[in-house]
Amino acid sequence: MKLGLMVGYSGASVSIDVDLIKEAEGLGYDSVWSAEAWGSDAVTPLAWVGPQTKKIKLGTAIMQLPGRSPANTAMTAMTLDALSGGRFILGLGTSGPQVVEGWHGVSFEKPLTWMREYLTIVRAIFAREKPLTFDGVRYQIPYRGPGSTGLGKPLKSILHGRKDIPIFTGAMAPKGQALAAELADGVLLTCMHPGRFDVLEPNFLEGFAKTNGARSFANFEIAPTVAVIVGDDVDACRAPLRQSLALYIGGMGAKDKNFYGEYIRRVGWEDEAVKIQDLFLQGKRQEAIEAVTDEMVDTLHLVGPAERIRERFEAWKRSRITTMIVGAMQPEAVRLMAELAL
Repeated sequence: MKLGLMVGYSGASVSIDVDLIKEAEGLGYDSVWSAEAWGSDAVTPLAWVGPQTKKIKLGTAIMQLPGRSPANTAMTAMTLDALSGGRFILGLGTSGPQVVEGWHGVSFEKPLTWMREYLTIVRAIFAREKPLTFDGVRYQIPYRGPGSTGLGKPLKSILHGRKDIPIFTGAMAPKGQALAAELADGVLLTCMHPGRFDVLEPNFLEGFAKTNGARSFANFEIAPTVAVIVGDDVDACRAPLRQSLALYIGGMGAKDKNFYGEYIRRVGWEDEAVKIQDLFLQGKRQEAIEAVTDEMVDTLHLVGPAERIRERFEAWKRSRITTMIVGAMQPEAVRLMAELAL
């Protein structure tokens, strides 16, 4: 199992613990991952970290599709990959309708079609086999629609980038996971139940079946983010994770469209997920947090004394994941995971 380190996105002020990233690199961590929501972006932190590290891979989990055209994403990926000596991993995701429409101001219509077209265009730019043309539902290159000057022409990237820059997609929904298996090199999971791979496997197999044998579990990365908090007081360690799970299950999306909550239901916590969402949407956030059970936190994350984490990590070792993206701010947590996994 490979390890990644999740640094996420910043709160009210930008803060990047470069010393912790350097320590992770020295311990053998394979990758470091940034993120974006509606504040700090996912790329700039990696451009800051890259020159201060030597070999750790630099991944985005995720860059939001509505924030950039496919061409701009490809340009950014090729540039950062070149400057870092081939260390970039392009992680993409649509984000949810609240962010897509409420922050970026564009339609969330047909997200699977959107991702398919986006990936196809980015791959074509990386390949540089011919000038770029594309006719799709969401994208038309060159553009010939309303307001067009008619002067657009197919172009080929000036920069000769690495053709096989790895692309991962964030996908918590079944159809998104199938699309990842079909078109991407890996999938990023916000959370995962290590003992319920049966919920994910059919989705990946559906995608692999469309690749004529080009993709399988042998060459596809499964990379969930797992928070790790070391401490003697297990309840205190659980507390921040109850908050984050309540937010994702209850508030990341609408009542009838919440990819995280739907996954939680599918792995066996139907009643808990309904209760958390109902409370959260009623504005009873503290009650929603309290409705997140110990079992949910303990299954999806690793918390408590080192020996307890060591025991519970066995379930992850038996799982089918290839990279665990460790969400940790404690040096002792970063060191413990290196001891357990590397």
